[in-house]
Amino acid sequence: MKSLKTALAATVLAFGVQATNVSANEIEVRLGHVGGPGSLFEISANRFAELANERLEGVAEVNVYGNSQLGSDESMMRRLRLGSLDLSIPSTVMSSESDQFALFEMPYLIEDREHMKRVREEVVRGPLYDAAEARGFKILGVWENGFRQITNNVRPIETPEDLRGIKLRVPGGVWRIEMFRSYGAAPSPMALSEAFVALQTGAMDGQENPYIQTYAQRMHEVQDYLSISNHVYTPAFLIAGASWNRLPEEVRVVLEEVALEIEDFVLDEGQRLDDETLEQMRESGMEVNEVDFDSFVEASQAIYEKFASEVDGGQDLIDIVMALRD
Repeated sequence: MKSLKTALAATVLAFGVQATNVSANEIEVRLGHVGGPGSLFEISANRFAELANERLEGVAEVNVYGNSQLGSDESMMRRLRLGSLDLSIPSTVMSSESDQFALFEMPYLIEDREHMKRVREEVVRGPLYDAAEARGFKILGVWENGFRQITNNVRPIETPEDLRGIKLRVPGGVWRIEMFRSYGAAPSPMALSEAFVALQTGAMDGQENPYIQTYAQRMHEVQDYLSISNHVYTPAFLIAGASWNRLPEEVRVVLEEVALEIEDFVLDEGQRLDDETLEQMRESGMEVNEVDFDSFVEASQAIYEKFASEVDGGQDLIDIVMALRD
């Protein structure tokens, strides 16, 4: 740690600031996310901060701002680009930055978390890292948002036809909207922080999220039906923006090392939370059913064709992911 402090002092002097002004926690590394209390985003971010701060003690400190304190995903992406925010954990919104990230908008593409580990190594750490860099972002680690499920106040969802006419809150990103429109729903993009009130007031009939995001945002309190659909698996990405290269190299090394180290921890936590939260939602009184997966897979072919034809290298990405199944 002595060498890290020495390096930081040298960096400060290079900018014409007195080294004697360097004190504990001189550098604040701000990490923002939209996850509510108890969410996988909160657990992941807090674990990352805990481990990173142990190694950066006296030099820099990661401070976490969760529950949309710093705005929506879109707002935090802008802050990253401007350098007023250091780190964030976007998920679906990445498909609005680069169409290649819409790979993870393809329904029923990822089988399970072991499959995702292989995809992480073969696909994300390659073309998707490059796609993020081309947009001015650096991916430090591949974490998780999770397998998404449908809730609503109209009826149980068993086939795509059951979604017809349902006003469904979805995250920003044209591909999720396109998918649910093809199923017959009426999807509307909306910030996660606004979803509860929209459901409570009836402005929206339903929403789709991983179990823990739904539960952490208390949406189970204002939704009657939970339909286990697993329609999309959404990874999350710990990313940096314009401020990354302003951090001392030694700080960057620690942040990147820890982001990679906890990747499997995040996946394990995601599975644990799926199991626990599904039971909690049953106990809360929600009516739970499984969808007819075959009918949803069949109804999803059009979105695959659209991705393959409109995204540069789209069919190749799909083929690689399919080849990595067991």
